[in-house]
Parts: sequence; structure tokens; C-alpha cells
Amino acid sequence: MEVFDEKKGNIFKILSESISEGIVIVNSKQEIVTSNEAADNMFGYKHGELLGKDLSTLIPRKYHHNHHHQVDNFMQKSDSRQMGHGRDLYGLRKDGTTFPVEAGLNPFKVSGAKYVMALVTDITVRKNQELQIVELNAQLENRIELRTKELKQTILELEEEVTRRKQAEHRIKESLRKERELNELKTKFLSLVSHEFKTPLSGVLTSATLAGKYTKTEQQDKRDKHLKTIQSKVKYLNNILNDFLSIERLESGKATYKFESFPLSKVINEVIYNSNMLLKDGQRIIYPSNIEDIIVNFDEIILELALTNLINNSIKYSPEFTQISVVVRPHDNQLSIDVIDEGMGIPKDEQKYIFNRYFRAENALLNQGTGIGLNIVKSHLENLNGSISFESEEGKGSKFTITFPINNSQ
Repeated sequence: MEVFDEKKGNIFKILSESISEGIVIVNSKQEIVTSNEAADNMFGYKHGELLGKDLSTLIPRKYHHNHHHQVDNFMQKSDSRQMGHGRDLYGLRKDGTTFPVEAGLNPFKVSGAKYVMALVTDITVRKNQELQIVELNAQLENRIELRTKELKQTILELEEEVTRRKQAEHRIKESLRKERELNELKTKFLSLVSHEFKTPLSGVLTSATLAGKYTKTEQQDKRDKHLKTIQSKVKYLNNILNDFLSIERLESGKATYKFESFPLSKVINEVIYNSNMLLKDGQRIIYPSNIEDIIVNFDEIILELALTNLINNSIKYSPEFTQISVVVRPHDNQLSIDVIDEGMGIPKDEQKYIFNRYFRAENALLNQGTGIGLNIVKSHLENLNGSISFESEEGKGSKFTITFPINNSQ
């Protein structure tokens, strides 16, 4: 410590007191040989109180080994460096409290003796600021995370609202579409009804007027001809009204069915007998074979309705001098009945609409008809576990098939 005599000490004091960092110089034994006022105040010692003390006096106990080892290395390598680079360093005050520091070590020689000057900075304020920054960053991240969650929730709610609005818009559009369809259907229905009723009623009126003019006995055959026409027209109108009543019962869920056992031949005979009155010149109906022993348990009225509709359609849409064949095919517990004609057939691109209510193919618009018969037959058969299908080729004819259980348990 002789290098720091009074004269030289005064020089050191003048130099060291001019800076705010603490300066501590130790010898090769790591004994403190001098310190400036900033270092004394930093560590809580009076002037000169640190002289001769070991450097470990200023270092917390748990860092003693590492500090001594680092100082020895600096003395051997004689190069300046930052102490504890990348690690937190702490100093120990006289009162036992610790505080964060930065220390730069500078080895040097005086008269052949090795010394290390430690330039110590109290970084408590900076560490507190760093801690505050970390805490603020953490708070900021938490706020960002919270705002992100809130934003995601808001976006989700907006997406759900958009979806609800789209669904509502779709429902409104669908309602408007259905309303337009209903209005079109009503218009078409009124036009159809007025046409379908007007023509037969005109025929009835004409025939009744003409029949009234034939008063002589020998003119009975002419009267019979017009009476037959009146009967036919009235029956046609009655069938239309029955169709409309069937639609009303089906839509209101009031359709009722009566199951009973009866010979199939009974219904087929009645239907063909009545249909014969509608045949055009040269048309004939081929009666099914081997049906005398077939007994079915079904709704007789519905079966008659279905067969009447199919056979009458075949007559209506077939030209003169053609035949309509009725074929019965039993299988398992079901029965299929085919009605095959040689008529105009159904255009391929319109076949998918054939069971729609009020639909009539373009090539059949000039024929009388309401376009509801097939729709009614299909609805009744499906209610009774049956079905209806068809095959058709325009210009070559059609085959309609109804299938239903022979012994219905409903």
C-alpha cells in the first residue's frame, strides 16, 4: 500500500473524487488499499474505514467464491473487462443490505506490484426502472391479450349476427318466393277451374237444349245421345269436385281410410266398365288375366280412385285405335298394377314435375284436365305404405305402376 502515500493519495483523491462512480482498488491479496468517497458512501462506510479490509467485505457471501476467482483471473491476464458480464452483480453494504451494481475491473502495476481497480456503479434505480418496464410490459401484454379476447368475442358475435341476418334474409326471400308461387298457383287454379267447369257446363246446357227439341217417340235415340253426354259431363265435374275435396282433406290431415277385404276383380271390373264410356274410336282396354282369386285388404275407394285416374289418363292422352293394357303382378305381400298405353308420352325434361300439383306437360295442354289427379293418388298411396312410379317416352307411350300391400295392418 506504499504506493498510495499521502502525496500520491492526494493526487488519487483529487482524481477519484471528481467522478460519481465508486472506485475501489485492491492488491494481489484482494485487500482494499484505497477507495474514493463515492465508493465509501455507496457501501455505507466512513472515509478510510475500508482500508485493509478484504474485498469480500463488499460482496454478499453467496458470491464470494466467484468474485475471488474472477479477480485472480484479471490479475493474471492483466486485461480490463466488465465483471460478471451477462449476470446480475450485487454489493453488500455495511448494514448488511444488498444492492445491484455494475463493476468494471482494470488490472495495473505500480513498482512491480499488481493491483486491480474496480469501477463500481449503483444501478438500483436502473434495475427498478427495468423492473417497472417488465411489469408494465406484462400489464400491457395482459391488456393486449384481454383486448384480443374481447375483439375475438366481438368478431364472433358479429359473425353470428351476420349469420342470423343472412338466415333471416334467406327466410324472408324464401317466404316471398313461396308467396309468389302461391299467388301464381291461385291464379293458375282459378283459370283452370273456370276453364274446366265452363266447357262441361256449356256441353250440359247445349245437350239439355237439344234434347228438349226431340219430342217425338222415334227421336228417343237422339235424346239418349244427349242424355249420355249430360251424364258424362256431370260425372266429369263431380270428379273434379271430389279431387278438390281430396286435396283439402289431405292438406288438413283429415283424410281417413277404411280397410276391408275385397276381390281385386271387383274394383278392376268397375273401373274398366266406367272407363269404357270414355273410349275414343278404336280404343280398347286389355283386361288383366288371372286375378279372380286375388283378395286384398286395402281401402277400396282409394284403389278405385288410383286406377280410374291412371286408366282415364291413358284414354285421354292416347290417340284413336290404340290399346290400354292393365297388368297385375303379385309379389311377396305386395301387389303391383301396371297401366300401359300407346299415347303421346311425357317429355323427358318435364317428367320430374309430373306429380306436382296442377302441373301439365306442354304436349297435353290442349286436353282437358286439372293436373291434380296424380298428385292426389301419390299422396293417398304414400299414406297407405304404397307408391306410384312411371316410365315414359314422348311419342311412344307411358307405363304407370302402383304398388301397395295386400294385407295392410294400419
